[in-house]
Amino acid sequence: MTSEPMIYVVDDDQGARESVCALVKSLNGHCRQFASAEEFLQAYKPELEGCLVTDLRMRGMSGLDLQAEITRRGWVLPIILVSGYVDVRSAVQAMKGGAEQVLKKPYSDQDLWDAIQAALRHYSEIRVAQENRKSLQEKFAQLNPGERQVLDLVASGLPNKAVAHRLDIGIRTVEDRRRRVMDKLGVDSFAALMREYGKLQALESA
Repeated sequence: MTSEPMIYVVDDDQGARESVCALVKSLNGHCRQFASAEEFLQAYKPELEGCLVTDLRMRGMSGLDLQAEITRRGWVLPIILVSGYVDVRSAVQAMKGGAEQVLKKPYSDQDLWDAIQAALRHYSEIRVAQENRKSLQEKFAQLNPGERQVLDLVASGLPNKAVAHRLDIGIRTVEDRRRRVMDKLGVDSFAALMREYGKLQALESA
């Protein structure tokens, strides 16, 4: 991921593209412009930080079509849709599809810049959440089947003795497995262990 986010502008109107990029660059931002959604899809690298400003109605693939394709590919890219004419149906479809904002042309430079900044903040929040989920999954992936069995039973409220009876193992084995679980998850208390377990359960049920 780059340290500076990139603002991608997709519009079949050259003047509109250049106007957005001129605004971004005047505020020390970075901008790339594309004349079509197809051109953007060929060039975009999903590991790069940024947001997309795209026209709703374009020749070829529309802004809504582009939004749907980005979602289908699983890319994390906040989208701002703009159009000279925004009907209620299109606006609702865009927002349901996850668009950050739908702006009607002509919009003020301030409105567009505010929308871009809000989109970039949302992008950062999504990335942090993704990294946290990945870290959590990697920690729990360290547990072997026996350790995971003990964890699941302990989390269900069973004391060590009952866990030992359920798994037909010695209570000392249960204690050893609990200790290894806590070491691998990097926690030092039962409360912290249950918090991490709760996060995993929420992730697995999402």
